[in-house]
Amino acid sequence: MSHPNPSSTAYDKLRARLAAEPRTWLVTGVAGFIGSNLLETLLKLNQRVVGLDNFATGHRRNLTEVQTLVAPEQWANFHFIEGDIRNLDDCHRAMVFPGEKASPVDYVLHQAALGSVPRSLADPITTNGVNIAGFLNMLVAARDAGVQSFTYAASSSTYGDHPALPKVEHTIGKPLSPYAVTKYVNELYADVFARSYGFNTIGLRYFNVFGRRQNPNGAYAAVIPKWAAALLNGEPVFINGDGETSRDFCFVANAVQANLLAATAENPEAKNQVYNVAVGDRTTLNALFALLRDGLASHEVEPTVQPVHRDFRAGDVHHSQADIGKAQRLLGYVPTHRIVQGIGEALDWYIGNSR
Repeated sequence: MSHPNPSSTAYDKLRARLAAEPRTWLVTGVAGFIGSNLLETLLKLNQRVVGLDNFATGHRRNLTEVQTLVAPEQWANFHFIEGDIRNLDDCHRAMVFPGEKASPVDYVLHQAALGSVPRSLADPITTNGVNIAGFLNMLVAARDAGVQSFTYAASSSTYGDHPALPKVEHTIGKPLSPYAVTKYVNELYADVFARSYGFNTIGLRYFNVFGRRQNPNGAYAAVIPKWAAALLNGEPVFINGDGETSRDFCFVANAVQANLLAATAENPEAKNQVYNVAVGDRTTLNALFALLRDGLASHEVEPTVQPVHRDFRAGDVHHSQADIGKAQRLLGYVPTHRIVQGIGEALDWYIGNSR
């Protein structure tokens, strides 16, 4: 379920235009959570998609699931490369859709990264190698290929210790983790490439994106899939701190919309910018737990687990909320899902994939 949109949003018009005039896209991290959702949307719009992934955090099962959700002729428009953004040759190779449908990539959607603040604290060298050296490889390859635009996954972690709410793009603080440093360096590199090479870049500062195909397992799983899986399996739910920590949770369909609008932006003022991608709300962890519990109850699943509180996690900010006015004004971004609608759709997927 989603909010009713105005009769024709910028995103509605864009999807109609793309369906009528297919283009060629590169999605890095295509087997990941956001990457596979981008792939699904693009293929359903009859686009040609090159996908690059090394399966460090992505999964073949995500690609398999997308294949079941699109028509065979749409799946034929997907070319997958198993490769690593730390290898410049792989990045160059991904800039062309090969074969009978050979065409150079028009738009890059760069999602490949090593996420997670705790992972970066445990292993800053690998996080730096993927998120900075790999990012630079992708910029160089895209510049050399003459792509029309380079849209990349930035992060709300860039706001660091700046206390003001809501977060506005032009005011940031000091980074609180190696991960945050890498995502800020991405923005600096993108800006330099725009200035030095006349290259169109847009960074999307994601705020706690969630939805189908987000992995609930592992030490670095995000909170919503992790808690949903725990509630479904009768396992403990751990809340870091007193539960009053708050986040701007953003359903993945909103992130997909922002990527497509950013990649195809024609307004010169909209290019070479960074944008918050969120809803503009703030939900505490205690409220999130209640939403998940009630959402499962509406699916006739009655969780009996109570949350267990433990120490606040190093490197995390206490509160996060986005101002999305810039994306609304310059990109025409209109979120289709707030947290309640997003959790409703996400739980359908979590329940269906919990066994």
